[in-house]
Amino acid sequence: MLFVPTGILYGLFILMTKRAFITGITGQDGSYLAELLLEKGYEVHGLVRRASTLNRSRIDHIGDYADERRDRFYLHYGDLADATRLTKLLYEIQPDEVYNLAAQSHVRVSFDIPEYTCDVTGTGTARLLEAIIESGIGKKVRFYQASSSEMFGKVQEVPQTEETPFWPRSPYACAKVMGHWLTVNYRESYNLFACSGILFNHESPRRGEQFVTRKITRAVGRIKAGTQHHLTLGNLDSKRDWGYAKEYVEAMWLMLQQDKPDDYVVATNETHTVKEWLVESFEYAGLDWEKYVRFDPRFLRPAEVDLLIGCYNKAKVKLGWEPQTDMTGLARLMVDSDIKVAELEKKSMEP
Repeated sequence: MLFVPTGILYGLFILMTKRAFITGITGQDGSYLAELLLEKGYEVHGLVRRASTLNRSRIDHIGDYADERRDRFYLHYGDLADATRLTKLLYEIQPDEVYNLAAQSHVRVSFDIPEYTCDVTGTGTARLLEAIIESGIGKKVRFYQASSSEMFGKVQEVPQTEETPFWPRSPYACAKVMGHWLTVNYRESYNLFACSGILFNHESPRRGEQFVTRKITRAVGRIKAGTQHHLTLGNLDSKRDWGYAKEYVEAMWLMLQQDKPDDYVVATNETHTVKEWLVESFEYAGLDWEKYVRFDPRFLRPAEVDLLIGCYNKAKVKLGWEPQTDMTGLARLMVDSDIKVAELEKKSMEP
């Protein structure tokens, strides 16, 4: 019989009984984080907005798990606009960890609906932090805020670190700056274990189709299948630091396992243009992108963010975290997935 020291058994028991609350659980990051926490033995609670149509495709598979993980997964109706509901849920659930991933997260759309974006993405963070205090769980809970590289905007240094000044260039980025500094303020004011992960662009096959990386790989799949004939894009010269979302959620979890709360940049320290992503995706599928891609100024932002590249040294040293997937591997992973999706779509349209 393998002998396991009592201390380790106790530690495993504590880990197995941890409870997490995730806003934005139906999104890309929320779904990957839910999977990760369930694998680690957590009881996972997610906040879901009530809508006339279901938008749970990224987490539906959790209900099909053939083991006890599905019995540790709970969804609750609520909204970051409803402070009373947030306080009540936190009081009832008594989570050990809270991950705030919910937001109106599309930068271009934030120019069209700035008030809504600021209310959900910025003030919503204030409501959640205040709910933590009002529910009485502030002394035990650990809080994660999803900050964004968009906060750097008109970048003041290259690469960007935790100390780089913010210069937001969109309503979305302004709202994220608000949420970020609120997290710092509640950490300092209430001794709350609160961390912000300044995540640079992170993609996956679960990325929303309105985001440029997924828009490109979806188009590649459909063009290969013959169900789409062209792709319309805006600025191809913007430079971004792209990583794999499934790896980035592990960094979120690691932040809340440390002895002291802090803020961390999560990135790859590589930058590539939208055109590079475009060319890699089309060429990998054996397509000439110039035959299919069109330009439309309507997709341009009123104020552009030209260059983002993050230095993740702090995360590497303190968290032991490093990215494993580069831009080429990520683009190919998403193209492979979207070719399969497009083939299934085509079959479903056949008589």
